Amino acid sequence: MAVAEAPELTPVAPPPSASASRRRSILVLAVLALAVVALLSQGLLHNLNYFKTVDEVLASRESIGASVIRLEGVVEPHSIRRSNVGTDFVVTGSKGSIPVAAVGTPPQLFQANIPVVVVGHFASSSSRTFLGSSIMVKHTASYIAQYPNRVKAPNGTVR
Repeated sequence: MAVAEAPELTPVAPPPSASASRRRSILVLAVLALAVVALLSQGLLHNLNYFKTVDEVLASRESIGASVIRLEGVVEPHSIRRSNVGTDFVVTGSKGSIPVAAVGTPPQLFQANIPVVVVGHFASSSSRTFLGSSIMVKHTASYIAQYPNRVKAPNGTVR
């Protein structure tokens, strides 16, 4: 009769600790989450496009220089002059006004006494005329309800 072999009784190394691999997984996920949050926040911060009112621009004209901004104001009555390259008009605020020379065709709803946002820049830090590249007509009824004093035309009408 054959003698049965005795089973192997030498100790076997335990598998890697589950808590160590769990910690490593959590660390990797945390680093990935931080990277995603950093990328999203940078993208959102660089894509926010605030506008400056006529009064804000007049108060900080030197610091704005010739940088591209969004200028918000109300189109002054009888100031619109159309040409073959664009439209010249004046936007007003409560403390002053800024002449605008915009290239291209303005939106269909563009008219006097309405709030607009004009994307553009001043030709130089000493220039008074704002050179616009895009005109956006504003506002929805909900915006007017939220900011009633911001969208009043000089004649007192609200649009």
